[in-house]
Amino acid sequence: MKLKNKVALITGASKGIGEGIAEVFAKEGANLILCARSASTKQIADTLAEKYNIKAIYVNCDVTKKADCQNAVDKGMETFGQIDILVSNAGVCKLGSFLETDDNDRDFHFNVNINGCWNISQAVLPGMVKQKHGSIVIMSSVTGYMVADPGEAAYATSKAALIGLTRALAREFAEEGIRVNAICPGYVDTPMAQSIAVQSDASNPESVKAGIAGATPLKRLATPLEIGDLAAFLASDESRYITGTQVVIDGGSTLPETISVGV
Repeated sequence: MKLKNKVALITGASKGIGEGIAEVFAKEGANLILCARSASTKQIADTLAEKYNIKAIYVNCDVTKKADCQNAVDKGMETFGQIDILVSNAGVCKLGSFLETDDNDRDFHFNVNINGCWNISQAVLPGMVKQKHGSIVIMSSVTGYMVADPGEAAYATSKAALIGLTRALAREFAEEGIRVNAICPGYVDTPMAQSIAVQSDASNPESVKAGIAGATPLKRLATPLEIGDLAAFLASDESRYITGTQVVIDGGSTLPETISVGV
C-alpha cells in the first residue's frame, strides 16, 4: 500500500500500459483520475474502485487540447482536493519511412507525445507547487533515447524529447518538493505493440512479436503490470531521493551488441 491516500492522475488509461499502471496504483491504495478519449475507461475506473476499495473517476481527455487537460485537473481537484501523482502516459506510434513521413504524421507524434505531456504537466504543476509536493512520471521509451529502427523517426524524436522535458522539469521544480522521472520501456505486450507488429507484417504479426521476444535476453515482452510496478515505485516515497532520471525497463533488449550489428 505504498500509495495509500495518494491521488494519481493517469493519461492514456484506456488500455495497455496506462491500464496496467492504473491497476497497480489501485492495488497500492491510490485514488485515481483516469484520463483518456475512450468512454470505456469509465468501466475500468468503476471496476478498480470496487476491486480495491478505492475511489476512481474517469475524465474524457484529449491531451493535445489544453482545455481538456485543465478540465481533467479541475475535475480531479473537485473530487479529491489534491493531486499527488501525475503519470503522463498517453502516446502514439505510427511507423513510416523518414522520406515518406509527411508533416501530418510527424505532427501526430509530436502533438500527442510531446505536447500532450507538456499540456497535462502544465495543468497539474500549479497545484503541486501550492501543496509543496508531487511526483511526475513521464512515459518515454528506449526508442529515441537509446535505440531506433527504420520507420521510427517521428516516434523516436518525440520520445527522446521527453527525456529533456523530464530533466528540465525536475530541475525547475525540485525546490518545490516535486520530483520528475521518466520510464523507458522496451517492448511491452500491449495493443500498441500489436499495432506495430501488424504494421511490420500484417500477414503474421504474432511472428513479429515472437521474434522480438526471442531477441530479448529475458525471452519475453514485458507486461503492463510490470511497468506499473516501476511507476508505483517512482511515484511513491520509496524513491524520494530520485529525480531527473530515466529508468530503462526492457528485459535487457538494449544489451546485445551482436543484435545491433546484425550478427
